[in-house]
Amino acid sequence: QVRLEESGGGSVETGGSLRLSCAASGGDTWKRHCMGWFRQAPGKEREPVAIMNRVAGTSRTYYDPSVTGRFTLDRNNAANTVYLQMNNLKPEDTAMYYCAAAQCSGIRLPISRGDYDAWGQGIQVTVSS
Repeated sequence: QVRLEESGGGSVETGGSLRLSCAASGGDTWKRHCMGWFRQAPGKEREPVAIMNRVAGTSRTYYDPSVTGRFTLDRNNAANTVYLQMNNLKPEDTAMYYCAAAQCSGIRLPISRGDYDAWGQGIQVTVSS
């Protein structure tokens, strides 16, 4: 079974930065080409933040419009790890962030929650004004 281990969350002030990491291990990790982050704020649905097809390259990366230009998703394929660099954080970025992974073929890049069947436990990001 695939295990996703998250790290790097915390609390910052508006304008601050955080870097999240997600390392995949076990099971069929080698098939889990699509990896990224979703977030869920209290009372809201879980939504995609940044997702990458790790073998298709950075051209196949999705960013939610609200984070474009502020967040960057990167990868270390040898370590089955993705990183989310979050800069210029805003209070509306406050949420529980979840790493997710899924099998995806070719250059597919699914962004729906239902397409992902491996999830981390979640890590809190809090941005104060």
